[in-house]
Amino acid sequence: MSHAALFPLLADIDNLPATLEMLARLLLAMIGGASLGWDRLMRDKPAGIRTHMLVSLGAAVAMLATLKLSGPNWTAEGPLQSEASRVIAGIVGGVGFLGAGAIIKEGASVHGITTAASIWVAATLGMASALGQYTLAVAGVLLTLFVLRAVAVIEERLVKR
Repeated sequence: MSHAALFPLLADIDNLPATLEMLARLLLAMIGGASLGWDRLMRDKPAGIRTHMLVSLGAAVAMLATLKLSGPNWTAEGPLQSEASRVIAGIVGGVGFLGAGAIIKEGASVHGITTAASIWVAATLGMASALGQYTLAVAGVLLTLFVLRAVAVIEERLVKR
């Protein structure tokens, strides 16, 4: 009897490079989500580090579970491509509902739209990480932080005028 049969959680140890690749993708998703969450925390917004990390990680896990169906190569090619597209659509729609919960209307003003958008972006970063699109994921984090930080400063200066 193999160790995988005795300990199902160790089943992927037989293919250590693929397991390490999966863990790297999950770690990148968590780091990307944490980076966005850190910005929201520093601005005293309702969704912080844990929320963004969990959204990004959840999206990555969903994508990786789908990719696992394709075998050891971790790609979304051939017949799995349409399945991966369905998972992406489900994540995008589902996270949209989560983000909608962050939006609050008080009288004539609306709060939480940027937080909702950052939660949505965290999910897309998790999907990019899971798909092994490391450059896309890192560029997405950096560009999102640019928007959240630098563009916010520009907005504040324009409003003061």
